[in-house]
Amino acid sequence: MKMSAEEIAQVLKEGELEKRSDNLLQFWKRKTCVLTPDSLNIYPDAQKRTRGKELKLQRIKKVDCVERTGKFVYFTIVTTDDKEIDFRCPGETDNCWNAVITLALIDFQNKKAIQDFKTRQDGESASPGQQERRMARAP
Repeated sequence: MKMSAEEIAQVLKEGELEKRSDNLLQFWKRKTCVLTPDSLNIYPDAQKRTRGKELKLQRIKKVDCVERTGKFVYFTIVTTDDKEIDFRCPGETDNCWNAVITLALIDFQNKKAIQDFKTRQDGESASPGQQERRMARAP
């Protein structure tokens, strides 16, 4: 998955994260990650030559289980289908990934709520029957 020039211009954070594997041994593997206003892109190599995985923000329910140890900050991304993806990043960074992802998720959800509200308002104003019913209830 190659990022477009527009997506590159909208990078909120880029760098390395460690992701816990899903297999039985659950090794921590270093990944190159790129956070945009729409998604978290996860690449297996720093050059992003290999096709990465795209985790859309609309599929993320929350960032959970944030724990700081001496060396790392651990956090879990919970998806809308209740899948948990564990990550860790170095604890000495000023702007840790969990905070940046949480802020991007809040911003995404707010924009979606505003868009949904405007869509509902446009739908209501388009149907004159709705207008009359609302005015009939008004005192």
